[in-house]
Amino acid sequence: MLFFSYTKDGDTMKKVIIVVSLIILIPYFVVTLFIKDENVKFEVVTNNIVRVKREKTKEIINVPLEEYVVHVLAGEMPVSFENEALKAQAVAARSFVIRKMQMNTKKDYDVVDTISDQVYLDDETLKKNWKKNYEKNMNKMRQAVIDTKGEYLTYDDEVIQAFFFSTSSGKTENSEEVFTSAEPYLVSVDSSWDNISPVFSDSKTMSLSDFYTKLNLKYQKNLDYKIKDYNKSGTIKNVIINGTTFKATTVRKKLDLRSANFTIEQNDSNVIIGTKGFGHGVGMSQYGALAMAKLGKKYDEILKHYYTGVEITKM
Repeated sequence: MLFFSYTKDGDTMKKVIIVVSLIILIPYFVVTLFIKDENVKFEVVTNNIVRVKREKTKEIINVPLEEYVVHVLAGEMPVSFENEALKAQAVAARSFVIRKMQMNTKKDYDVVDTISDQVYLDDETLKKNWKKNYEKNMNKMRQAVIDTKGEYLTYDDEVIQAFFFSTSSGKTENSEEVFTSAEPYLVSVDSSWDNISPVFSDSKTMSLSDFYTKLNLKYQKNLDYKIKDYNKSGTIKNVIINGTTFKATTVRKKLDLRSANFTIEQNDSNVIIGTKGFGHGVGMSQYGALAMAKLGKKYDEILKHYYTGVEITKM
């Protein structure tokens, strides 16, 4: 009654039309402006959740992408490293997991929390490891992630397989000479500054008997070892041990060596094995990244050195 107390029929009808229109349109605007926004936000949040399988407990936990990168950074690179090296590692780790998320949409999880994918350390573990330095160290890690938020590596508009490892023997490796496929962005590059790494060289001794057993070779008193050929990077490709040819990567795995760049010599009933480098050698060398950062290189320069022809893309 309050709205229809006018004497002119025309004015009354206009008011009726206006009121009815408002009654119809107001709910429409509410749904359009608010419900739609909530759906978009929900989709964005869902698309940025990493499903992490804990290897020990087999539990699958949901972790926001950027928080996941923080905890991988803490698990994969020493907190003492230069900020630019940490930022390069953050982008590589983010690229690695985004690719995994794309590949594993039909699986129950995206990644595991070990070196099978990337090492993810939870807060409980980090507090135990870092003790009173937990907050300080986490702030440093978080800052590296914030400074590179949403950035990942692409080649021809595709997210790359962002392999990384500890220390090269002076050069990185072509991917096809270590893994199964060749990637144009995973090619051998110079990393001669890796000698700053405390794990650049190593030596281990084992009995001749253990040596033969691990390689599934018949015991012989005298060990005959020679290099058959080399990779394009100049590192060892195949070796011949007592007449049997092995891939260097196979010897590394069977003997649990730090790298496939090794020397072998017999010392009476023992075998002395020396290695240079630590890891598979493909992609970014972490100690190489540290050395470049110490030389004043920025994280994008580090990444584009180790991953040939890539672009840094932002989500």
